[in-house]
Amino acid sequence: MKEKLKLIKLALKEWHHRHSKNIPARNSSLRDRISALEFKGESVVLLDEDIEEMHGFSEELFSLSRINSSIYWQQSWMQWLHEGDVNSKFFHNIMSSRSHRNAIPLFLVDGVLVEGVDNVRSAVYNSFSSHYQPH
Repeated sequence: MKEKLKLIKLALKEWHHRHSKNIPARNSSLRDRISALEFKGESVVLLDEDIEEMHGFSEELFSLSRINSSIYWQQSWMQWLHEGDVNSKFFHNIMSSRSHRNAIPLFLVDGVLVEGVDNVRSAVYNSFSSHYQPH
């Protein structure tokens, strides 16, 4: 079993080298090939083979772009997991201030000031329930 896992690891490393190493150079090479075909197309009519080749280069460039963005996303996610959320104190303070701002600490009912969570809750409930009862 251990030997099979080693072989899988080697195969994955080889695949990684072929598919995701040196992506910027491969992108540059594909862009140069596409530019050369476009330049050729400005002076003469491109053959069907040239057009198919350009489409193939474009598809490969798109595929490399997706792989590259996926790699960057994974790297940023790993960095976030490793370093954590640097702004957690900031965001906690924002959310705390919002909950304090949205709280109703006092409620005025018939000229009487009502305080306390349970008292305010029942006063608000009674006020709204009396307004919305069917007549």
